[in-house]
Amino acid sequence: MAMIEVGGTAFGYDEAGEGPAVVLLHAAIGDRRMWDAQFASLASTHRVIRYDRRGFGETSDGPGEYAHYEDLLALLDARGIEQAALVGASMGGACALDAALAAPERVTRVVLLGSGLTGHTWPEHMQRDIARVTAETVPAERLARYAAREGDVDEADVRAMAEANIRYLVAGPERAVSVLPAGMLALVREMCEQVYRHDWTAPQWTERIPDTRHRLGEITTPALVVIGTADARGLVELSHHLAKSLPDAELVELPDTGHLPAMERPDEVGSLLRRFL
Repeated sequence: MAMIEVGGTAFGYDEAGEGPAVVLLHAAIGDRRMWDAQFASLASTHRVIRYDRRGFGETSDGPGEYAHYEDLLALLDARGIEQAALVGASMGGACALDAALAAPERVTRVVLLGSGLTGHTWPEHMQRDIARVTAETVPAERLARYAAREGDVDEADVRAMAEANIRYLVAGPERAVSVLPAGMLALVREMCEQVYRHDWTAPQWTERIPDTRHRLGEITTPALVVIGTADARGLVELSHHLAKSLPDAELVELPDTGHLPAMERPDEVGSLLRRFL
């Protein structure tokens, strides 16, 4: 694993292969390791880059105001890449859409897997579910203390929040965690625990939020929207909304699949990517 400095920040990243450029953007409950299968398979036909976004994995952060899509475009500049296809999972998909709006001439394709959307307001049923799961997992007073970076973090809370995300998102609200492949589950658990450990201890920074949710019709880049049917209902609804709102979009539903199809169904996702890219 390598490091690259972009705008004074050291980003953890990997690059392999030759051909048209593809950038893999990880979910907010993981890091670039979630793309192990796709990084290896796409490198036979493409120049593939995966990196840890600011505050994730091996990438550092610090106080200030930043935007993930600006980091992405700056990384492309640093690697001398004029154009690239963007493949984003969850909030990595939101970053891809933000970049496609900010620099449409630089984005050749967009693939969105269980995608988020910058500035999106989640439906009430999903907000209630998340509030309930969070309340059942870590007491509110401890969450407030962690958010304020006050005192030590209890590792039991880190593990509990990771498990809650695995149950609600990675497996999906209606499935048992036991359906997930053992190797995938171990890596997701490790990545998600690292996310919470970092979020509750690292310096706070502010993300600049573009108003992408009201501008989807401006994104004319060809898009592939992929959603697992076992994902949380709010995310399934959002993927259908994205597919309808993006002018040139194709929707693919993966039956009995949760929030991270790239890890749960690596062969199927690899086939979809090779066809679309």
